[in-house]
Amino acid sequence: MTSPAPLAAPRLPGAAGLRAAATAAGLSVTASACWPETGADVEPTPLPGFIESAFSPLIAEVAGRVLDRRRIAEDGRVTAVLLVTAHGDVTSAARVAAAVDAGNRVPPLLFFQSVPNAVAGYLAARWHLTGPVACVSDIGAAVDAAALLLADADADEALIVSADLAVSGDAGDRAAAILVAVPTGGPLSI
Repeated sequence: MTSPAPLAAPRLPGAAGLRAAATAAGLSVTASACWPETGADVEPTPLPGFIESAFSPLIAEVAGRVLDRRRIAEDGRVTAVLLVTAHGDVTSAARVAAAVDAGNRVPPLLFFQSVPNAVAGYLAARWHLTGPVACVSDIGAAVDAAALLLADADADEALIVSADLAVSGDAGDRAAAILVAVPTGGPLSI
């Protein structure tokens, strides 16, 4: 197998950067969270059905924190989920590639979770989210998509979750999430 080219360390912003991007786009941020938030944030809570990688558990952890913190939890609200990842689940992708290269059977769970939207489906089921789901590679695209979904009334709020695993020794795994809505008092102009 040819060794993959080294990946640049992810440069996705934390919760403050997400909040700034959303605010600049005219969105109201109703809750935010990040990983790590405290010194106790060492390992995210494992997710049933997701193995060998911290990618999906990190996303679920910060998304759950945001959804627990939201100010309004009305039944019937349509919440879009926008996942932002520059590299996806590099751990699962590497394990799948190693199994294929060795001529081994790929564990079905690794194949399933190597698709970044798999954890978005988990979030939708766990939190009863009924809005559109999308995965993009940068924050600008996520904020633009959220603004469009809100302006077109396809969603009442949008959960934007940003995550990338550490791909070099100089940075740990990071994730952040915000929940955005149209500002009180007016429609969003695009």
